[in-house]
Amino acid sequence: MSIAAESSIRNQFMEKRRSLRLQAACRLLWAALLWTVAVAADGAEPHLEKTVLFAERTDGFTLYRIPGIVVTAKGTVLVYCEARKFSDADRGEIEIHIRRSTDGSRTFSEPTQVAHLGPRLPRNPNMPDKKQGKDLGGPEEQTVNNPVAIATREGQVHLIYCVEYMRVFHIRSDDDGLSWSEPVEITAAFHAFRRQLDWQAVATGPGHAVELASGRLCVPFWMATYDRKAPLRKGVGTIFSDDGGNRWQSGDIAVIDAGEPNIAPLADGAVLLTARNGHRQSRRLVTRSKNGATGWSQPTFADELYEPGCMAGVIAHPGTSVVPGPLLLFSNPHTTERAHSARRDVTIHLSRDDGKSWPVSKTLQHGPSAYSDLAVLPNGLVLCFYESGTDAPIKKRSRDWAYANLTLARFNLEWILEP
Repeated sequence: MSIAAESSIRNQFMEKRRSLRLQAACRLLWAALLWTVAVAADGAEPHLEKTVLFAERTDGFTLYRIPGIVVTAKGTVLVYCEARKFSDADRGEIEIHIRRSTDGSRTFSEPTQVAHLGPRLPRNPNMPDKKQGKDLGGPEEQTVNNPVAIATREGQVHLIYCVEYMRVFHIRSDDDGLSWSEPVEITAAFHAFRRQLDWQAVATGPGHAVELASGRLCVPFWMATYDRKAPLRKGVGTIFSDDGGNRWQSGDIAVIDAGEPNIAPLADGAVLLTARNGHRQSRRLVTRSKNGATGWSQPTFADELYEPGCMAGVIAHPGTSVVPGPLLLFSNPHTTERAHSARRDVTIHLSRDDGKSWPVSKTLQHGPSAYSDLAVLPNGLVLCFYESGTDAPIKKRSRDWAYANLTLARFNLEWILEP
């Protein structure tokens, strides 16, 4: 390479670095300006408080994982998770537990088991290679996994969940999660995807799902086959219902080679989907659809959203009188390290342009932390329900442990915007 060519490349590199530094400085300045305006407008101070709602090795369960949260039309907060009975593993004896709050998340009811209280189902015989030979429980155990709730504008709450990563069920509540209907199997909605991906495992969410302005219910999912010769081994998409959850239909596969998607409605009526992935760019994949089911755009990487291979949360926020919306909020571990032991620093990101850019971010939990989900209270306060391991785990471990607690954080937009 000539000296002139080397000089040109070096100049381009330096110019790129200057540009990135300028962008970072502009983001900080923008956040500082927004915070100053917010505080000056009504004197609102940044506010953050945290409460542990589930702790490992309590109530006869080894571990609680996979958080989800919604706020009902009446303002009731529902938090739910997987209660893993005998081990930390993703498969084994697992129940779905839920807690309710009717005072804006200040106090909660005791945990209650919901989802699949009837006849037990056989175990999924298919298993990924890396789990072969591991202790995932005996044949009599049952994995009830990946609960996903939808809180509708009319007050009904839907809960979709899986059994053994193999079958999918739907229940509903008309009394803000106090009681639930009998489960109805909706696995048939996923069979249409077999034309593209002959899946051996399917899982909804995790996190929450959404009701669109049209009334359509959209539920994100991931599916996979462990057949190494299959032309397509992993993908994400949505199923939907246009009649209040009575009948569920398949949409399109939105992103291939991805997992654990989450979705949010956008200001123009479209739907944004982000997905966990293993691409070397280590950034979150993003795609959009006009109807939340079909016609997904070409996936792109969100430069500001790091991807460590972990579930994330996303929520639409209408804004407040002080901090105008619409806004999008996103939560996940802010690291590109892929090891599960490296999951840490769950961070809240804010977008003002329907997820095209994320110029504002704030660390919610320093240290070990992992899966998270988001919700918004009627008064505009934000709730983040997430896996936190900052406290010393009850069981001594040889590595960082992000799963000791399921913690609920409650904060205002001023806290996010505070420089």
